[in-house]
Amino acid sequence: MKFRKLALLSVLLPALLLSGCAEEPPEAGMTEGIASSQEETRQETPLPAAFSLPWDPDATLDPITCPDGIQQTIGALLYEGLFELDESLEPQKRLCAAAEYDDAALVWTFQLRTDAVFSDGTALTAKDAVNTLRRAMDSDRYRARLSCVQSVSGDGSTLRVTLNRPNAALPALLDIPIVKAGTEQLAVPMGTGPYFLLQSEEERCLSASENWWGGTQPIRRIELVDCSGSDAARYQFTSHTVQLITADLTGTAPLSAAGSFTVQDTDTTILQYVGINFQNPLLQRPEVRRALSLGIDREAVTGAYLSGHALPAQFPLSPVSPLYPSELERNSSLTAFTDAMEKAGLNSGAERSLTLLVNSENSFKVSVARYLAAALSVCDLKITVRVLPWEEYLAAIAQGDYDLFYGEVRLTADWDLTALLGSGGTLNHGGYSDLLTDQLLADCLTAADRSAAVKTLCTRFRQQAPILPVCFKRTSVLTQSGVAEGLTPTAANPFHGFTGCVIHLSENR
Repeated sequence: MKFRKLALLSVLLPALLLSGCAEEPPEAGMTEGIASSQEETRQETPLPAAFSLPWDPDATLDPITCPDGIQQTIGALLYEGLFELDESLEPQKRLCAAAEYDDAALVWTFQLRTDAVFSDGTALTAKDAVNTLRRAMDSDRYRARLSCVQSVSGDGSTLRVTLNRPNAALPALLDIPIVKAGTEQLAVPMGTGPYFLLQSEEERCLSASENWWGGTQPIRRIELVDCSGSDAARYQFTSHTVQLITADLTGTAPLSAAGSFTVQDTDTTILQYVGINFQNPLLQRPEVRRALSLGIDREAVTGAYLSGHALPAQFPLSPVSPLYPSELERNSSLTAFTDAMEKAGLNSGAERSLTLLVNSENSFKVSVARYLAAALSVCDLKITVRVLPWEEYLAAIAQGDYDLFYGEVRLTADWDLTALLGSGGTLNHGGYSDLLTDQLLADCLTAADRSAAVKTLCTRFRQQAPILPVCFKRTSVLTQSGVAEGLTPTAANPFHGFTGCVIHLSENR
């Protein structure tokens, strides 16, 4: 996690993004950066009298169907999943007490916590989990994520998930918030989280649940401030009316603001990469693709062009994951790049032209694309950037009207790369097909030693270079300076570590 304190500086504050919007298409852009200081400074803004969050009273808080952004931030305090992703994007048990996988029958069996209850005091049962997961399987947000699930059943505190294909890493997909069966049609379904919504004609707030199994809440009451949309929420934050928001600091809608607040970056499964059109004869040659990968200075991209809000990556797995094969990384340099280009036959003096496609909505992505085009235009190669509006960008990719494109995709935390790299995969836009890669992708979901299987896959990936990974982006949690001490957020849960947090107010609430 990356931590910064910003003091009385003009900054670029991006559009709100909550990472729970898991299965959406690649976003229209990356993010505008934030002018920041690495040094901590004394807080000059008085402490608030209450801890407040933005919310939209006209939008549902149902975690399966609620809109992205501020509603999901509140939902992190109301609901919990069977598992929760930690700071390494690894699943940790939450409402699940035990898990067992029958790889022959393709059945996962989960035992639910017996001490977990909803805010009304009723016990969590398998019926609640079954109802939520079935709804998730039919939802826009989670349908693709749960495509490996054939059926869900259960009784008592035992939940069974039957798969249609092997997946020994299924728990990483089950951080889906569980709501009480029968309450899903309410604007605010009932959850097992540390807070519940208390509302009347006079007030709306989150109140600490006396029935929560997870420990002691750092504050008994959290005020809710009406905000109809992300613009209103950003305004409330910059005016110090609310104390916390989530943000994409390399997004498409920056806002100039001033104030004193802290930024904590959180790692995500969102990959930015250079896609390759395998219909181009030049790019069909793996030695050419490997040379291009050597020419990408990923540290320069993440540091200079993405303001540090991303992690350089040579493989399509986040570097924070214990599965990431750092020992397979190659040191890049101009000499290594030009040598590789010469070995690939691209130093003959005959110019070869390629076009790099990027969408226009995000200035950060456009800047990265232009930097990459310039950096890779050596020896015989000449790369030009083609900037298109989002819909035209998508159409050009779908029609194969490109040589290279700068893309972004949210991967799943089980690191199943079949859709991205497998023959005919839904995210395999360039048309890469390799039987050995297909077999290694399948092995990663069945192997007893998954780390070894992923390393073998990445070895093949390095040889083939079917796409050129650049980085994994990071999202951020912004809090007013001095208000929340000890918060350790993750991308999926801005309130991760909330029980160990201290909230400082100007008066006790």
